[in-house]
Formats: sequence, C-alpha cells, structure tokens
Amino acid sequence: MSGPATALTWLYVPGDRPEVVRKALGSGADVVIVDLEDAVAPDRKEYARSATAELLSDPVTADPMAVPVHVRVHGEDDVRALAGLPGLSGMRLPKITHAASVHHVEALAPGVPLYPLLESALAIEHAYSIAGAHHAVRGIALGEADLRADLGVRDDAGLDWPRSRVVIAARAAGLDPPVMSVYPDVRDLSGLRASCAHGRDLGLLGRAAIHPRQLPVIERAFRPTAREVEAAEQILEASRAQAGAQALPDGRFVDAAVVASAERTLSLARSRR
Repeated sequence: MSGPATALTWLYVPGDRPEVVRKALGSGADVVIVDLEDAVAPDRKEYARSATAELLSDPVTADPMAVPVHVRVHGEDDVRALAGLPGLSGMRLPKITHAASVHHVEALAPGVPLYPLLESALAIEHAYSIAGAHHAVRGIALGEADLRADLGVRDDAGLDWPRSRVVIAARAAGLDPPVMSVYPDVRDLSGLRASCAHGRDLGLLGRAAIHPRQLPVIERAFRPTAREVEAAEQILEASRAQAGAQALPDGRFVDAAVVASAERTLSLARSRR
C-alpha cells in the first residue's frame, strides 16, 4: 500500500521521536512521513533508523487498514535497513538529480514505491526523466527550501515555473499530480490557505505539513467546494442528456475535456481514506 487513492495531507514527523510518530498516526493525515533526513541531527541518525525500523515491523503499523507510512531516507544505510519491512508504504528520496539515482535505490529496495524529491536547478531540468525513470516511481515533488537556496528565489512567485514544470513532468509520465512542499510557518494559517489555493491553480494536489494544525486547512483548500461540485454535476447531467459539444443555459461551453474535468472534480469530492 503506497497511500490512499487521493491523499491530500502528508504529515512529516522526525524519525528520532517514535512517540511523536505514533501520535501522528492518529492525527488525521492521509499519509505520515517519517523523516530521517533534515529533521534528525547527525548524532541521532542511527537511533532514528533503528526506531523507524522497529515501528515499521510493528503488526499494528503493517495492518493494511493503517495510515500509510512513508520514510524520507538519508542514504543507502536507511534504504537497506527499511526495505522489505511490512509497514513501509513508500520511500521519499531527497536531492535526486538524475534518473540513475532512482534506479540505484530501486535496486536496493525492489518493489518499494518511490517518491523522488527535486531540490535543485539540475533536478528541475531532469524532471521528466526522473518521473519516468522506473515503474516504482509513484510520484515526484519539489523540495522547496533547498530549491529556493539553489535558485536564490526570494518569494513564492519565483517558484511558479518549477512548480508548473513538475506538474507537467508528472502528467507526462502518467503520475498523479505533485504534492506541494511544506509551508514553514505553522501559525500562519491564512497564508497557508492562500498558498494552497495558488498551488491548486497551478495543478498541484495536496500538501505536506509539519504540524497537525495545518492539516484541516490543507484538506479544505484542495477539496472541491460545494459550488464546484454543483457545477460539475450540472456538466455531467448535460452530457448525459445530449452527446457532443453544447452550451449550457448559463453560457458555459461543454465538450469532452470539460466533462473529463468535471468527472475528476466529483471523484476528488467523493474520495475518502
């Protein structure tokens, strides 16, 4: 199990705090991401790895009905230690720049769903080849903190092109839309809401979080509104009543592409973990 059909909320938790990880499993997040990379100090890496391995060996975590657990690995030692554990639903691979790196990890952890993170200009240039590197790749996303530093970007506007690039690369490779990177200010919920709305406009779907209080905001931002659901239902009703392109009484034009978009809206609105 790599994750629910439509995962909108992905909660990061530090791997060296297993009690926090277990608490996160009941937070309501669609996916919990145990972080063995940036969130863990160098002298705590080995403990974080062993604690995570213990967690992923727990029958409760490995239950098919449990919340999916992904791990953001820090290196080969993490990959080797965690591959094959029953509670592992996916590996997030930081700082991937080439498809060859994906193949290397897949050889170490065959059968594990992989999620490369693109965090540099070079990675953005190789986005499509990374997205299509192997059938084990189930999604790609940006690592925006490192990408900002690499590009010298000062605000969100400078990330619009990289965000759109990964949306296109994911679609071209047949993957789900990318998930937005974390919003670092856990108290600025209005800013989070606005940022999510902008990301949704760009084609991103769902968002990683670093605190449970961010989860409801992300969920509401990416779930279709009642008005959007109503409009989609009207489009599908009209398409069933009359085949081919048409104009609705309110002036909206309906064709096959519009119908497909309406179907996606209703599918997302009805999806549940």
